[in-house]
Amino acid sequence: MKKTKQIEKNAKTVNRYLNSKLKGNPKKLYDAAGHLIVNGGKRLRPYMVIRSCQILGGKSSNAMPAASAVEMVHNFTLVHDDIMDNDEMRHGVPTVHKKFGMPIAILAGDVLFSKAFQVITDSKLSPNATIQLVSRLAKACVDVCEGQLLDVKMAEEEKIPTEAEYITMVSKKTAALFDVSCAMGAICATSRIKDISNLSSFGRNLGIAFQITDDLIGVMGDPKLTKKPVGNDLREGKKSLPILMAIKSAKGKDKKIILKAFGNSKISKNDLNKAVDVIRSLNIEENVRKQALKYADMAEKSLSTYSNPAKAELISLLDFVVKRSV
Repeated sequence: MKKTKQIEKNAKTVNRYLNSKLKGNPKKLYDAAGHLIVNGGKRLRPYMVIRSCQILGGKSSNAMPAASAVEMVHNFTLVHDDIMDNDEMRHGVPTVHKKFGMPIAILAGDVLFSKAFQVITDSKLSPNATIQLVSRLAKACVDVCEGQLLDVKMAEEEKIPTEAEYITMVSKKTAALFDVSCAMGAICATSRIKDISNLSSFGRNLGIAFQITDDLIGVMGDPKLTKKPVGNDLREGKKSLPILMAIKSAKGKDKKIILKAFGNSKISKNDLNKAVDVIRSLNIEENVRKQALKYADMAEKSLSTYSNPAKAELISLLDFVVKRSV
């Protein structure tokens, strides 16, 4: 509960800064760009930027432009992901393209992407630090795009990917923004390569743990909390780690029940629940949590040489991410 309150407090500060930067004309374009930001989000990435700056003795105010830039890029990816997946709801509200139409949604994503770099260059950091921030964020954006295409290719191919292929995909699609969040926070405080590398490693491994946990929730999360049907990712045919493990582990009748539900948008609620029950019986949740904890442990080791309140908050974030149920 304490961790949630800290994240929420940080989110309010970041939201105020974001709202101040996402104003302009035509008003509808900026309303669309800020739609998902206004309607939810934990702001985990900005939280990581700010704490990664503080762990090295930097001021949170110096990290705020970078924190906001990362959140803008994150929301840019959400807008375009929703278009690609034709999703209609996010954070319990209509997606940007459903509310504002496809052309405005695409432009809103472009505005978020462009504003992210504008915000960084408007900061009061040294020219060298600004160049590093722009370079890091640009690379992360490329990684996210590559990861997104890997995810699309996995979905299109009949073969079930290996765990290593899955980790490669999430390292780019999801972990790249966690990695760059921590690296950018470090850059806002120091130019020491070792420190930047340590924080980068922390973010990358935290990001992988986050996605593994997220995928577990997508299969067997509580619909009251996730606002999605139980087994949603299974029905949609997502080749996530828990589903890969389930298909690999199941035998005979159990495997048939899972495969019947996998990618079957017309599956009955009863048959989908049966498939989820089979996955639960295989101890998939325990095994997936173990994998998430493995990456969380690697993340924690990256911060072993530091000792201050900001470090304690980043370490507790690991526990929050891996144990979360929504």
